[in-house]
Amino acid sequence: MATTDKTNYRPTRRTRIVCISDTHNCTVKLPPGDILIHAGDITNQGSYSELSKAVKWLERLPYECKIIIAGNHDITLDADFYANHGQEFHNKKLESHESCLELLTSSSSLTYLQHETVTIKLSSPSGPRTEFSVFGSPRAPTFGKWAFYYPPYTPGSSLQDEPLSNAADTDAQNQVAPWDEIPARADIVVTHTPPRGHCDDCGGVDRPDGCEALRRALWRVRPKLVVCGHMHEGRGVSRIAWDLGSRYGERADGGAAPAWDDPGAGGGNKISLVDLTAKKAAFPLGNDGIWYDQGGSLAASPSRDGAAGSDRSGDADAAVAPGWHGRKETCVVNAAILKSKFPHAGGKTFHKPIVVDLDLPVVMDDEGEPALAHRPS
Repeated sequence: MATTDKTNYRPTRRTRIVCISDTHNCTVKLPPGDILIHAGDITNQGSYSELSKAVKWLERLPYECKIIIAGNHDITLDADFYANHGQEFHNKKLESHESCLELLTSSSSLTYLQHETVTIKLSSPSGPRTEFSVFGSPRAPTFGKWAFYYPPYTPGSSLQDEPLSNAADTDAQNQVAPWDEIPARADIVVTHTPPRGHCDDCGGVDRPDGCEALRRALWRVRPKLVVCGHMHEGRGVSRIAWDLGSRYGERADGGAAPAWDDPGAGGGNKISLVDLTAKKAAFPLGNDGIWYDQGGSLAASPSRDGAAGSDRSGDADAAVAPGWHGRKETCVVNAAILKSKFPHAGGKTFHKPIVVDLDLPVVMDDEGEPALAHRPS
């Protein structure tokens, strides 16, 4: 019998997620899927006209769930920034922040997130009937004068940090602003900025790398999937194998999965697929999605065969990171769509959307049994 007890494994089902970002007023052809995630820069300058056209396009797309965040170019959606700098844009004619924001927040088919978390349950009989917790935020390190920025985080230590001494290192101590609000239970994190060192190619521009503060917060949470954009040249996929015995650490060997080879590269009809599922992937994602938080205590994770305290990262005693230790790996996807740079000599060119197949928990019915899905898993 299936169970909803969070200390036990729940059945999962393959869920297809279509990832895009940085469309900048462009509408592109998208492949089928269950979920659409747009990781920001919907427009060039966030005018009401731009946003209205983009929202109408997004609303027409036939996905059961559509998760949207803003980016630094969607300036009217950042109330503080637009109040201070709005006169410098839109031919010095101020737009209404409230009206622009309402285009997204009032849509019945879009889930707009602005540094917040929501739990989604897919209920369509023709869909996978899965559920997940997603955190979304438009924030990014400062570069120029754009919206949703914060000062770049400049740690005094490297990506591979000092070993954790013991379990007294609490979850709260591992949180790093401005990403404290990412909950430990998050399955998916959507940010406009990439984390430092992953899908953050600057394209030769002198600008901040991906955000180190975000990377450190991801070590604390270790979600299954991170979807981002912002740095168009960073488009691609990076799988992070976490070192659970070193604060903010990553495994030096990078884990078992090889670098992503885009099956959609070179044109044609093939999609840019990332298969992370246990059933079909050559290298399934090393993340069971289980979380545990009870008074800040740390707990060992049951292994696949039910034995407690099993850790297969190489050192069973090293797993002292907060949360369940089955969360060993995170897949980062930079889904930037716009490929060419301004002024787009010869016309705009585009990347393909990145499609992720991911195992997510099955919704339970009133009797604690997995909800039926009328399609192959």
